[in-house]
Amino acid sequence: MTVHTRIRQFNTKKTYPEQALDNDLCQTVVARGTMVFVRGQIGQNLDTSESVAVGDAAGQTEQAMANIKMLLEEAGSQLEHICKITVYITDPRYREPVYRTIGKWLKGVYPVSTGLVISALARPEWVVEVDAIAVIPDAT
Repeated sequence: MTVHTRIRQFNTKKTYPEQALDNDLCQTVVARGTMVFVRGQIGQNLDTSESVAVGDAAGQTEQAMANIKMLLEEAGSQLEHICKITVYITDPRYREPVYRTIGKWLKGVYPVSTGLVISALARPEWVVEVDAIAVIPDAT
């Protein structure tokens, strides 16, 4: 279900045919409603503060996306309300496994996405961080 206007939708299979990615993205999202800002999530269990999937970028991304889903739901939102994600990785070689994992979680959502390669995150065992902005649509 499309809850926001997603302009110039595309799939990375066509945009980046040389990479094994299958992400639904778009160039612009027009949203009206209540904004939800989700702090950058990493490979850490929110209930225990335990780092998970140390040395595994895809595993850390799974945990980050599970955290985002849980936090959105706690805020009265859902993954389908995501308008923008920002992905931080510490090594460009993590790009494909990280984006493949995100693509599974956000299939059919078409958010705007920015990806950055950075030198480090807050703890040395973390190799990926994902933050999200969602908008809970106004009631119609």
